[in-house]
Amino acid sequence: MAGHSKWANIQHRKGRQDEKRGATFSKIAKEITVAAKLGGGDPGFNPRLRVAVDKAKANNMPKDKIETAIKKGTGELEGVDYIEVRYEGYGPGGAAVMVDCLTDNKTRTVAEVRHAFNKYGGNMGTDGCVAFQFKHCGQMIFAPGTDEAALMEAAIEAGAEDVATNDDGSIEVITSPADFIAVKDALDAAGFKPEFAEVTMKPEAETELAGEDAVRMQKLLDALESLDDVQEIYTTAVMAA
Repeated sequence: MAGHSKWANIQHRKGRQDEKRGATFSKIAKEITVAAKLGGGDPGFNPRLRVAVDKAKANNMPKDKIETAIKKGTGELEGVDYIEVRYEGYGPGGAAVMVDCLTDNKTRTVAEVRHAFNKYGGNMGTDGCVAFQFKHCGQMIFAPGTDEAALMEAAIEAGAEDVATNDDGSIEVITSPADFIAVKDALDAAGFKPEFAEVTMKPEAETELAGEDAVRMQKLLDALESLDDVQEIYTTAVMAA
């Protein structure tokens, strides 16, 4: 996964989230509610909820909002019944795109997602048309300058699948989804704090875009991200510097 400026991409993404903090809180609250509904309200026994709560804390989401979202999931408070749906397709330049949504109205959601694809030169495909291009895994990225040897030793000892240094100096630790929390906790205890840490869909290969294709792809990603029902977007696209 070396070669492109992963660090710059992460900083860009974090900056965009900061600009849209209110929307970010809303989407994280949805994930917390669904996670609590499916696996119970105790993050210690519900890995998906633990990941969502950690993400909420990393985004400085107020504690009362986190607790309210959990109570909606466990039924202590009345809440919306969300369902999970995934849409797949291709963006400009043939880059693969997967869109994970939580919605109470699939008809509305699919129409909005399809409109975004069509407007910016992409097209939605059938279920599974691009999923094979991604790996479901835990991913942590550490800042350039992190002690590579010490991090690698700690990560391997904790059960990580892979550790790689990118060309920009950032270091990437990959885990199985099931081991993500244990590895992250072990690295935290060893003094290594990731700048980005999520269970994600990691592209197996990248599609580098430049010029008009890159511009349109960024517009497509922005349009999808702005939709209330969209939780996560995964793409093979990398915008050339």
